[in-house]
Amino acid sequence: MSTIRLKNIKIYAFHGCMIEEGQIGSDYLVNISVKANLNKAAETDELHDTVDYVHIQKIVKNEMAIRSKLLEHVGQRIISTVFQEIRMVDEVTVTVSKVNPPIGGDVAEVSVTMSAKR
Repeated sequence: MSTIRLKNIKIYAFHGCMIEEGQIGSDYLVNISVKANLNKAAETDELHDTVDYVHIQKIVKNEMAIRSKLLEHVGQRIISTVFQEIRMVDEVTVTVSKVNPPIGGDVAEVSVTMSAKR
């Protein structure tokens, strides 16, 4: 089993429970790793034999564009879509972080990490 990681995908989105969060938006960082058997790709050197990280980034971007109140909901949608669209993937771990959250304190970010296996 091998791992492909995308680190600190920067996205501006509109998630949150407060009305203002849906109107103003904020910065997010998404980290995602997927596990799959990449032995064939290592031998063939062909893109169709591996997990295309461009496809993973597209899934993250599309799911982050759909407003949610909770980071957990966004994370689960990302995981579900990866499993639906990329059959090679056996396991997904995703962390969705809201940078400078409006929680009345000096907090750099809040994040939710979720994992699932096929």
